[in-house]
Formats: sequence, C-alpha cells, structure tokens
Amino acid sequence: MNPVNRRLFLGLLGASAATVTVAGCAGSGGGDTSGGGGGGAESSADTITFWSNHPGDSKEIEEQLIGIFQNENPGLTVNLVDGGKNYEEVAQKLNAALTGNDVPDVVVVSDVTWFNFALNDQLTPLDDLFADAGVDTADYVDALFGDYILEGKSYGLPYARSTPLFYYNKEVWEAAGLPDRGPESWDEFMEWAPAIQEAIGDGKHAIAMYDGSNYLDWTMQNMIWDDGGAYSREWDATFTDADTIAGVERLKQINDDGYLVVSADSITEFASGLAACAMASTGSLKTATENAQFEFGTAFLPGARANSSCPTGGAGLAIPAKISDERKLNAPKFINSITSTQGTAIFAQATGYMPVRKGAKEAREIQQYLEDTPQAATAIEQLEFTRPQDNARVFVPNGGARIGGGLDKVLAGDDIAGVMEQLQTETQQIIDTQIAPKLG
Repeated sequence: MNPVNRRLFLGLLGASAATVTVAGCAGSGGGDTSGGGGGGAESSADTITFWSNHPGDSKEIEEQLIGIFQNENPGLTVNLVDGGKNYEEVAQKLNAALTGNDVPDVVVVSDVTWFNFALNDQLTPLDDLFADAGVDTADYVDALFGDYILEGKSYGLPYARSTPLFYYNKEVWEAAGLPDRGPESWDEFMEWAPAIQEAIGDGKHAIAMYDGSNYLDWTMQNMIWDDGGAYSREWDATFTDADTIAGVERLKQINDDGYLVVSADSITEFASGLAACAMASTGSLKTATENAQFEFGTAFLPGARANSSCPTGGAGLAIPAKISDERKLNAPKFINSITSTQGTAIFAQATGYMPVRKGAKEAREIQQYLEDTPQAATAIEQLEFTRPQDNARVFVPNGGARIGGGLDKVLAGDDIAGVMEQLQTETQQIIDTQIAPKLG
C-alpha cells in the first residue's frame, strides 16, 4: 500500500482518544552519551540491545521499564545504549551501523526517520512477529499505530508520541481581558494579539514558537492547514499553493508585528515569563509545570477542533532487518512490554508524552497524573482532531530540516514566494527521483 492508501487506512481507523523539552516532538533526549556498543551479529538472542535517545530525559524511566520486563522474563536481558541526544543522531548512528553488523535489536525511530529506513528494507516488517510476541495491536491508539504503516506492513510501534499544545499564561490572559481558553483560530489569535502584547509588556512577546532548526516545520503545519494549505498532498508538493503561502504570510505577519519570539525550545521562553503563550509539544508539559512561576492553561491548537489541524509527532520503536531471525523473536516482546498499558502509563506520567495504549487512560498512574496535572487532559482530548503529517515533511529525506530552513529565511526577511518556489522544486525533485521509483 502506498502512502495514498496509508492515508485512507488512517481515515478508516479513525482517531481513538488517548494522549499526553522540545523532546515531545522534536526528539530531544537526555543527552547522556555513556553506554556500551550495539548488538553485533555474534550477540546472544537472549540479550536485547536497545538504542534510545531517552526522549524527555527518560533514561531512568527506561531503566525502570527494563527492570519490569526482565523480572517478567528472567531469561532475557536488555542492554540500554545511548544512541544520541536526539532522534536525528540515533538515525545517523543506525545508518552508519547498517554498513556493518553492530546493529541493535530495538531502536527509537522518529516520525521523520522511520520511513526512509523502511523504504530501503532496513527495518523488519513486524506483522508476522506480533502473534509470537503476544502483541495485541488492537489495543494501540489507532491513529498512532497507523503512523508506521507502509504498503500494508507495520514497521514500528508507538512509544514516545506527542502533539503540539497551545500553552497560555492565565495571569496575562486575565490582564488582557481575554476568556480563559485558547484562541479557536489564528484569526482570533490575531484579534487578541495586541491586548496580549500590551499585557505581557515591553521586552517580551505575545507568543513563542520553535525556530526553524528546532521543529518550527512541525508545528507550522497547524497554521498552514488552518488556512487550507499543506506542504504536500500525498506525493505532490504544494509549497507554492496560494493557501500554503497564506499560512506562511501569517507567520511572517506575527513576527513583523513584534508578537513572536522563536528559540530552540519555545517552552523555555514561556515558562520563564518571556512569552505569554507558546506552541510547544505535549512532552513539554513537565518542563512547564516544573518551571513556570504562574498559573497556566493548555488548549487545542488554533483551528484544530474545526479543521483537525493538529499534527502528531514523536517516535516509535522498530527492529532492524539485519539482525538474525532468532533475535527478531525476542525484540518485539520487549517492545510490547515497554509500550504496554502499564509501561506507557508510567512513561507518560514521568515525561508528559501520550499514552499509546487505549486502556492506559484508565490506569492508576494516568488517573493520578491527570488529577495532579489537569493540563494534560487537553492532549488526550485533542488527539481526536489530529491528522497525519504531510509527506513532504516526514517522508522526504531531510524534509523537515529543509522546510525549517526555509521558514527561518522567511523570518529573516527573505521573499516568501522565492523561498516557497525553491522548496517546491527541491522537494518534488527528490520525490520523483528517490521515492517514487521505490513505491509499489
């Protein structure tokens, strides 16, 4: 099934509601670079080597979940290896390792890295392994499980999954005379922006977003979708469509009017009080809770409820195709455990990522988490209004970085039409020459 049918597949499945640093989407991890090597061809099948960037500073939580798995499977051992500080570094390390035999049994793959590995037959199709590993795929949130489907086969299972949220400072909102909610559209945000800016004061900004080097290309899909545009429609690049350009022009207006600050992590600007609101990952909720010295709320992204314009993001877990069949029998057992109802509940509570199992929202850990952190409920409810990301960002090699670089140029003053024309030409050429020939 090509990605055209993949979208149909997702639409038929529908979105089940079950959700909750640029770590959330952007893929920042703990940054710890200690740890051993990979799992070479001589590795015992009883030792499962797991490469992770520890999304959301989760190394201790991963070790806890590994302990649970080893207690339940006393004949198996998991070797946790630091694969890099973010998803991109893990992908680079895996790509280098695939030239030899020192490859892991399980590896973190992000929304923008798994597809190219799968397209080149470097990941194991998991469908035939599910039964032997005891994996009940029906219990995964449908929209998240479907994100790893290519030509009818599953190449990953959801792990550290996220969406962007709209964070807002309730004290600033009150001072601005605004209702206690997020804007329902970007048009409404523009109506509110002068009052927000006045309330936050000079030297500060109404809204914070990621910069183009740190996943503005991810969250920007919401603004473009809200105007009816897209980076692409299936395998047709649409950067030069009028509706797409309108979304970019809105971003430029917010910036030129002095309302916008961009940074590597927008939640830092928000939590420090330098921005009145922010578009940031669900995985940033922990950071906001720990650092904000004011009461804040979370809301759906502008336009999400009306237009299903919230993108998903984050990472899943995959198994390299190069390992032996014997090793492939135990690897999915570990994935099933670490993403189980209990596992995902523990992980979500500790990091702010979404629970990836439908039953997790009933788990004691999640119930307690929602009671302690009511802002997290927004992520669970918003999942219903998500849509798959545009192919041009997640499936085209270096698509996200290319788009982010273009958006940085726009904010720096480059001509929008020229930037979008370049993105259009480069992206379509890569699709036609590198991807289309490999699709069935």
